[in-house]
Order: sequence, then structure tokens, then C-alpha cells
Amino acid sequence: MNALAQLGMVSECPRDIQNANTVPAEAECKDYFISRDGEQFAGNHLLIDFWDAQNLNDPQRIDGILRRAAEAAGATILHGHFHHFTPNGGVSGVLVLAESHISIHTWPERQFAAVDVFMCGACDPHLSLPVMQELFQAGRVELDAFRRGRVQKRMKDLA
Repeated sequence: MNALAQLGMVSECPRDIQNANTVPAEAECKDYFISRDGEQFAGNHLLIDFWDAQNLNDPQRIDGILRRAAEAAGATILHGHFHHFTPNGGVSGVLVLAESHISIHTWPERQFAAVDVFMCGACDPHLSLPVMQELFQAGRVELDAFRRGRVQKRMKDLA
């Protein structure tokens, strides 16, 4: 049996299905690349630093807020795992999304959280920010945004 299917991760791409005979020959892979401003790219990647933040040491609460943030962005949650460190109480964790991931590392002793949000397709990772800020109540938020997997135009396409 396909291990991904057991996890509920079903692909729409026939090459990912173990028994290709069950997929019609004309089936095509769904493309989750984004086209915007004349550019094609795999997804939007946000690196977010929450400074002077609160609520950084409760893995269940952080899991819950990141799930709400993923849903606000339009993402599909596949799996989550969070680890609580002692003695400082920091949390490291990840939500695996059909559209990529959200990860977090917190330093309660520094009132700091580093969050990584990468999403492809129609998701908008910027919509996750207000949800996270609701929990962290950060005094300062620093955001870096990147377009990942930019498709390079071929010379013949430019002519």
C-alpha cells in the first residue's frame, strides 16, 4: 500500500501513485506554481521574527494558534509536531501542509520567536500574521518575504 495514502497525503500527480494502471493516460499533474507580476515561482516564503513576545512556552497553545494561522492563509494541515524544551521552556515545532510548512522556534528567556511560513498555490501566508500576533502580542515584528523557486525565462521565450 502507498505509504503517503496511509498518512492521508494523496497526490494529484499520477507519477506519485504506486499503481499507475489505475490512472487514465490523459491525466495531468496539477501545477501549484504561482504566476504573479509576470513571474512564475514555487511559493511565498515568510521569515518572521517576533520580539518582546509572550506565550512562548506552551506547545499545545502554539500548535493551536499555528493551525488557526494555516487555516486563515487557506492551507491544508497534514501533520504537526511540537517539542517543549526544559529548563527554559522553549518550543520547536512544525506543521506540515499540503502547500508546504510552518515552523517555529521560541526562546522565552529572550521573548523571541522565529517563524518560517512557506506556502505554494492559492494560499496567502501574509494572512497568517494577524493570527500569530494575537497570541504572541509582540512589541516588534520583523518580516522578510521571498519568492521561492523562480522560473527562469529561456532565451527563446524572450525573443
